[in-house]
Amino acid sequence: MGMGVREQQLEYGLALHTTSPQLGLALSNFQGSEKIQTWDLGRDLSSDLHRLLQAFITPQTWSDFAFIAVAKGPGSFTGTRIGVATARTLAQQLQIPLFAISTLSAIAHYYKTQNPQQFSDSKRIAVQIPARRQQVFVGIYHLSATELTVDLPDTIMTETEWEDTLNQLSFPYQLLKMKEEQFGETVSSVLELAYQQWQQGKRPTLQEAQPFYGQSPV
Repeated sequence: MGMGVREQQLEYGLALHTTSPQLGLALSNFQGSEKIQTWDLGRDLSSDLHRLLQAFITPQTWSDFAFIAVAKGPGSFTGTRIGVATARTLAQQLQIPLFAISTLSAIAHYYKTQNPQQFSDSKRIAVQIPARRQQVFVGIYHLSATELTVDLPDTIMTETEWEDTLNQLSFPYQLLKMKEEQFGETVSSVLELAYQQWQQGKRPTLQEAQPFYGQSPV
């Protein structure tokens, strides 16, 4: 008898975005029940994350989650490390898969979802965010309704190298330049991209969930 009740409860996914001063959390059962919230925490992330996370998931309990997703960077070195470590601990304790999603791919997905008329399916999305020492983190993505393809994996370049790269592209693209302050709001796309992989049957191991720093923290 007990099993039937459990089967009717739809399982949730949970996403954390900590790669910038803006913390983003999202949860959904992908059937209409969802919650998204952001906080501008700055340096208070490490002290506030667990308390905010526990309050955020209520009234759900940890046993309701089928998988966790986390933004793996690039972005703030410390924030990325805290987020990935927290997500790995949770996934390990709950024994559920953890999807580590590129910050840049989530930005591309988020802006295409928000402005569908602006981004045709034939266009690639080139994403650029600031890095240190006159450099930029960049990636180029192609998004269809159900899949994200990577044309240029996340990397770090000088602004000149990036301009040269874009000038040599043989396909139409749209350039997105993002400031760090806005990353947290793309947490809904971290969750959605993880859900796409979940639906495709992917179940990554914890070892696969590695942060992407792209540069040394000094």
